[in-house]
Amino acid sequence: MTEDLWESHARWWQREFTDGVDPEYNEQILPLVAGLTTGFEKILDIGCGEGQVARALPGNLSHVFGIDRSRAQVAEAVDRSAGEHYAQASASALPFADETFDAAVACLVFEHIIEMSTAISEVARVLKPDGRFVFLLNHPLLQTPGSGWVEEHTSETSIQYWRIGQYLVEQETIEEVELGIRIPFVHRPLSVYLNSLTDRGLFLERMLEPAPPEGFLERNHAYRSARHIPRLLVLVCKKQ
Repeated sequence: MTEDLWESHARWWQREFTDGVDPEYNEQILPLVAGLTTGFEKILDIGCGEGQVARALPGNLSHVFGIDRSRAQVAEAVDRSAGEHYAQASASALPFADETFDAAVACLVFEHIIEMSTAISEVARVLKPDGRFVFLLNHPLLQTPGSGWVEEHTSETSIQYWRIGQYLVEQETIEEVELGIRIPFVHRPLSVYLNSLTDRGLFLERMLEPAPPEGFLERNHAYRSARHIPRLLVLVCKKQ
């Protein structure tokens, strides 16, 4: 069911979020990932989609490999390739030998993976010692299902605040992100991610919570009042 949804919505994703269309990727995500993987030679992009993150990685793209469960996404990635390599595969069963990569990237992927612990074990397995894992998530605290900007008005006052959903409740949902487009999400508290990483020898070196970029705010005027609420969480981990 989950794979069917991603397969059927591949073209929507490519149209709405890639090839220079989406300001969050252009102004924030792609520069962040490129900067955090500079100096690493052989890099794996997990859940690569049509390859826009892989194509933005620094260095020799012939040393970049991307995997995705969606056949349609991998086919498009191959068509758009600038020299990097792609394969259809699951994050929970990476088709690579132990200690193959200097760095790995997962960009807004693990909140859609049910077998999260197995996938993190696979990341640790294919990374070389001292390898880097750049792990980007929709912020688990501030983008919890049910969260959002609230404005309450009475005859005397106007109150604005960011509502937090049931943060501690792990839950799988299918969200309609726009009319007719339904995407699976899995919400987990941040502690679940951090403990899973640490248990597998991937230790946090740095955490980033960037504010939404200006291009996103220009396209989403309703979010401008909540511009102090980060949408993105970036965990930079090192394999010990």
